[in-house]
Amino acid sequence: MLTGLAIVGLGATAAYAQAGAATTTPARADSKAAAAAPRIQVNQVGYLPAATKRATVPAGAATRFQLIDADSGQAAWTGTLGAAALWAPSRSKVRVADFSPVTRPGSYRLRVAGLPDSDPFTIGPGAYDALAAGAIRAFYFNRAGIALTPDLAGPFARPAGHPDTRVLIHASAAGPKRKAGDIISSPKGWYDAGDYNKYIVNSGITVYTLLAAYEQMPDRMRALKVGLPESGNGLPDVLNEALWNLDWMLTMQDPDDGGVYHKLTNPSFDGVVMPDVATKSGDRVVVQKTTAATLDFAAVMAVGSRVFKDFEKERPGLSARMLAAARSAWDWAQAHPDVIYRQPPDIHTGDYGDPTLDDEFAWAAAELYITTGEDAFYAAMKPTKTTMTVPSWGDVRGLAWMSLAAHRDRLGAAADRALIERRIRDLADALVAKGKTSAWGVALDEKDFNWGSNSNVLNQAMVLLQADRLDAPRPGGQPGTYRQTAQGLLDYVMGRNPLGMSMVTGFGTRSPMHPHHRPSEADGVVAPVPGFVVGGANAGQQDLKGCPVPYPSSLPALSYLDHFCSYASNEVAINWNAPLVYVAAALGAPPR
Repeated sequence: MLTGLAIVGLGATAAYAQAGAATTTPARADSKAAAAAPRIQVNQVGYLPAATKRATVPAGAATRFQLIDADSGQAAWTGTLGAAALWAPSRSKVRVADFSPVTRPGSYRLRVAGLPDSDPFTIGPGAYDALAAGAIRAFYFNRAGIALTPDLAGPFARPAGHPDTRVLIHASAAGPKRKAGDIISSPKGWYDAGDYNKYIVNSGITVYTLLAAYEQMPDRMRALKVGLPESGNGLPDVLNEALWNLDWMLTMQDPDDGGVYHKLTNPSFDGVVMPDVATKSGDRVVVQKTTAATLDFAAVMAVGSRVFKDFEKERPGLSARMLAAARSAWDWAQAHPDVIYRQPPDIHTGDYGDPTLDDEFAWAAAELYITTGEDAFYAAMKPTKTTMTVPSWGDVRGLAWMSLAAHRDRLGAAADRALIERRIRDLADALVAKGKTSAWGVALDEKDFNWGSNSNVLNQAMVLLQADRLDAPRPGGQPGTYRQTAQGLLDYVMGRNPLGMSMVTGFGTRSPMHPHHRPSEADGVVAPVPGFVVGGANAGQQDLKGCPVPYPSSLPALSYLDHFCSYASNEVAINWNAPLVYVAAALGAPPR
């Protein structure tokens, strides 16, 4: 089992020597067996001592459970199971075991008569440190234009792929000064998902979430030691990693007018090969400037400008450059308010098309307001008309409210603080209420099991953690309702789900072994690249016809297939990993 736990606190060589040994005998995740077998579901990584601690138990005759000390084999605590109730997304009748009063650090299992013991888990401080660091490190493994060296990447070392120093202007992106076929340099950046292309729209919410983690939890993020080529350069590792993509994003802005290209891509998807040999699909091109890409860019650069203002010594002039780029992008979007991405006929990669742009305008305006203090940007956000939603790449209005809430004490008189807090609390309260009526204790309906459902779960947790930040610290550091609900959502992703699987590669007793991720499939290493959250159960099963094996079930919460073919349920993506970083870091710190 490759747990990822060796990364923190060891030198990179030693850590990945351990990881390399583990890759030969990984725990196999069988989604069909997991869907069928009755199992006690727990967070397979563990719990902080003061956290809410719950497990889900298939309903049966038993009404009590025991917490077993894994070292002694003795019962450490006995509790009563909650009432049996049906959870519609998996059509399963379950009980909840709550062992929150147990705070003694150790390794445990849960025992219920008539069922196999649960997977082992820990209770202890630092329970999520390795997870948060591993989720950041996953971005390093998806870098374009850099060799991953054995001392840092261990068994996942590989040559550099896609330097992108010779990228063509596609006809759709041509302008008065940059003509079709002209060559630009656009290096660095992250591969977006399981493919080898780079997309501004999806980079926007991704980089924002990493920067927000640092802005809102600077001490926590500074303490995470990830192990990157840049580690030790004076910047926190999360910012070092974010910069790899921010530097690329800056190259995607046309310096002549401020517009931003939608994506840098091959004409079609590469085969299942390593990035350094993925050269057969044609020249790399930048495609079409769009309003969505330009506004996402403006928002992220405004955030970056205020974050890197404190690191002028390490990156001289970067903060000012980012703010100038954000303003220029905003001006282009004002002049081009409705340029929607249209896939050219000779381009066959992901489109990230988004016909609704009011959310991007609101987000960019909010970030520029926070950074500049100029009231005109707050007015441009149209706050009374901008609602609060769980963020996704296609709906970023929630990010505007998150940032405003985080900076509410420093905003000018134009900002309506009561409205800002109300937007956050109203959505968080709705999520809490939905969780309370759920047999599983999570705010998930059948409709939530769509493409990237695990991202829905983690972004819900982010919303709840914003609301938790609005509350005053609780006596004794006990978690409030918002944090408790967010904890349940992280638990879900880390194994307390109907599949009984951790959905993060390399973490937990059973985790995905065959993600739709080209390097993981092509590198010859048995274990997949660690630290990636996979998309998760997807009732749409859009890849069903192309898979050589069937899904284990048609039920929404069981519609998951651990097979490389399953791009609809088992792909990885940068925008899914970013909220894992935020949530693991936030819940891994003791309650205030």
